Amino acid sequence: MSISRKLGILVFCGVPAIVGGGIVYAIWGSYTPVIIYETLLLLVAGGFISK
Repeated sequence: MSISRKLGILVFCGVPAIVGGGIVYAIWGSYTPVIIYETLLLLVAGGFISK
């Protein structure tokens, strides 16, 4: 997998991390669910990049 594709995947996962983190915080009003959400996104992005 080329470097540009890996960076594209990181950008593709970065946008939901920012927007989704705000939505998760607005729904639950705490940073604990946001940290869980961000961790899951990080694991998924890491899985894509490791291929």
